[in-house]
Amino acid sequence: MTGAASLRARAEADSARLPPLLARAEHLAGTVLLGEHGRRRAGTGDDFWQYRPVQPGDAYRDIDWRRSARSDTEFVRQREWQVAQSVMMWVDDSASMRFTSGDAIPEKADRARLLAMAAAVLLLRAGERVGLSGGRLPPRRGEAQKHRLAAALSQTGAAEYGSPDIRGLLPHGKALFVSDFLGDLDRVRDGLTAAADRGVRGIVLQVLDPAEEAFPYRGRTIFESMGGSLAHETLKADELRARYLERLAARKDELRRLCDATGWQYGIHHTGTSAQAELLWLYSAFEAEGRA
Repeated sequence: MTGAASLRARAEADSARLPPLLARAEHLAGTVLLGEHGRRRAGTGDDFWQYRPVQPGDAYRDIDWRRSARSDTEFVRQREWQVAQSVMMWVDDSASMRFTSGDAIPEKADRARLLAMAAAVLLLRAGERVGLSGGRLPPRRGEAQKHRLAAALSQTGAAEYGSPDIRGLLPHGKALFVSDFLGDLDRVRDGLTAAADRGVRGIVLQVLDPAEEAFPYRGRTIFESMGGSLAHETLKADELRARYLERLAARKDELRRLCDATGWQYGIHHTGTSAQAELLWLYSAFEAEGRA
């Protein structure tokens, strides 16, 4: 297949996924009972939030004289704090995320996109600005942003493994990173550390297939990366199980420690379990970040 034909085929496949992704995310978001989501507070921004009575220390220029003329009290016009209202997402689109261990289990990429998109739907409904890091999509509000997010999230990448892209993260904003985090941990550590240095807090969600947790393989087995660049053949796969599980546990522990050190929250999701339960956890985690 030529390069142009390959790009055309990938674009058509991405476009075909767009409507189902948004429709499924809307449906999933509709199953979640929302509580109060209170990150709205005053600060420097463009959008009107509320009027409040003048207090000692308020600048004379901040008084809204038109509103004040309608009562005996002078009022200040407050705007929303834009930075705290922005949530930036990074969703791993690498080849590794296309793994699934069975026809009845979704690809990690599919579940990651669905959870991120459904979380974005809920956040947008709550009045948040949502965008994608890496310069892919600036944070915005509104119905149109859902379609932009769905289009961007439906694209696939060529890298074997992904690592967080922190470009575009707003200082003191919030973020969501979704990946299997099976690539270079040093790059994950660098990304989280750099984000924390900007005052960014957020959530790391590790998405794994059940087979990656259980390692059910026995006998002669050929392990090949989804991108095809790595392969390993063994005659006794069951003898690798204990060492593999030990390394996976160490990786998850390291991710937890990184999150603890940087003030982020860590969660793990298995593609064989409920997406609804995970979305509820994600939204609750964002609520907790809003109160922090």
